[in-house]
Amino acid sequence: MVAGCASDMPQNVTRTPLDQMLFGPTGMRIQPVFTQVRDWTGDGKPDGIEVVLEIQDQFGDPTKASGRIIFELYTYRAYNPDPRGTRVVAPWEGRLDSIEDQRARWNRVNRAYIFQLAYDDIRPGESYVLTSMFELTGGGRFFDRLIIEGEKAEPKTSTPPVIAPPVIVTPSPAPATTTRPASIPASAPASSPTTAHTPPPRADQP
Repeated sequence: MVAGCASDMPQNVTRTPLDQMLFGPTGMRIQPVFTQVRDWTGDGKPDGIEVVLEIQDQFGDPTKASGRIIFELYTYRAYNPDPRGTRVVAPWEGRLDSIEDQRARWNRVNRAYIFQLAYDDIRPGESYVLTSMFELTGGGRFFDRLIIEGEKAEPKTSTPPVIAPPVIVTPSPAPATTTRPASIPASAPASSPTTAHTPPPRADQP
């Protein structure tokens, strides 16, 4: 019974050099889909940037690591070899060098670390460049950079004008009228058939 209970208790097992070589951290990535401007206080205003940070081993699988992380935020310069513009806020520092830090930052669903970078003046409509530097406890550094694109304003849809249906007017039938022929004035003499008049023969004619 004592032996069984003792075997169920967690034990501190030192990672061997082979384990460290196979499954130790070899890279870092700022998760581009879930790293966004967020409102984590529920007041309807963005509070800053929620960063999902992945540590990967040589197989590309998520793993854990200890150390110190520095985040910096810059304005975005489009069409430039270095998109980083002016740094807009002082760097943030995150720690992963204690059991409490690991439990507070690790997200089992995403299998990554979550950092909430508070910045009250963040503007969702603008684009930014976020950089991170991870200094490992055992030595070595990882770097990554992500362009956070601003939210595009949805175009306003204009309401089409309401066209009233045409009003069909049915014409009423015109009153019946009797057409009379033009009357002849009473003073005008009545016409009579024309008779050809032949003059009488002259006496000198046979």
